[in-house]
Formats: sequence, C-alpha cells, structure tokens
Amino acid sequence: MTASLTHLELTHLNLTHLDKSGAAAMVDVSAKHATTRLARAGALVQTTPEVVRLIEQALLKKGDVLATARIAGIMAAKKTSELIPLCHPLLLSKVTVDFELQPEQGQIRVESSCLLSGVTGVEMEALTAASVAALTIYDMCKAVDKAMIISDIRLLEKTGGKSGHYMLETEQ
Repeated sequence: MTASLTHLELTHLNLTHLDKSGAAAMVDVSAKHATTRLARAGALVQTTPEVVRLIEQALLKKGDVLATARIAGIMAAKKTSELIPLCHPLLLSKVTVDFELQPEQGQIRVESSCLLSGVTGVEMEALTAASVAALTIYDMCKAVDKAMIISDIRLLEKTGGKSGHYMLETEQ
C-alpha cells in the first residue's frame, strides 16, 4: 500500500483545501450565502478524584481553574484562524465553554459552542476552544497530577450551511 494518494485520488475525494494542482489553498466562500451556524465540541480530561475535588473547592495554588480555562477557550476560539492554516477569520457572535465535573471518575468534561451568522462553519473554532480549555486545565493542575490525559476531542454537533445538521451519534 502506498503512503501517498495520487492527484486523481485527491481530486476524487473533494478535499476543499486543495486546488486543482493539489496544493493547499484557502476555500473561496465569496459566493456563499450567510446562514446561522452553530458548532459544539467536547474534550475529556482524565485525572484523579482528588484533583477534581481540588478544582471544585478552588484549592489549587494557581487559582480558579475553571474560570481560567473558560477564558482561555473563548480566547482560543477567537484566534483560531491565527493557529490553523487556511481557516477563515470569523466574526463570532457567541462562544461558550462549560465543564461537567465527575469527581468519582476523576474526569472533567469540557464542552464548547460557537455561534455566528456567516458563510463558513465554526467547527474549528469550537474544537479549538475545547482543546485549549482542556490544555489550560492540565497546565493549572500539572503540579498535582502530571499524568492527566486529554482525550475525546471531537465535534459533537453542527448546524447551518450546505451540509446541514450533524450530531455525533452518541449525543442523540
């Protein structure tokens, strides 16, 4: 099995970030009509029950972990086009980052949502927000648990645009 695809195979996949010659290109969205677009993404931080309790009780030396992670996630969503090549800069209408603490399992579930009226989707912004919020939790708690695991970064739902509504099967 060959490690790379031929130009013909790439063209057949309809990858939108490749031009006719197979080079990376920003998608032209100038002819698209604005619609309301929403994307939700999630991430999971696996730590210990003790760390989750320290977060709940705001006992970590670096301060309020969840407030800091929320702000970091919102800021990251706003800067996605600076971080990910070929992403369009977007005028976001709303960004939220929420957390579900599960002390018994030693887990923190992160969920972000991004909303706008525009010509391109906000999936990358929601994914970036969830990822950076999870990374911020790691950063603020690493003195207590360096073995934390960040996983399950994924799109949970998207609405708007030509492709319509998508929801992760486990979310339905």
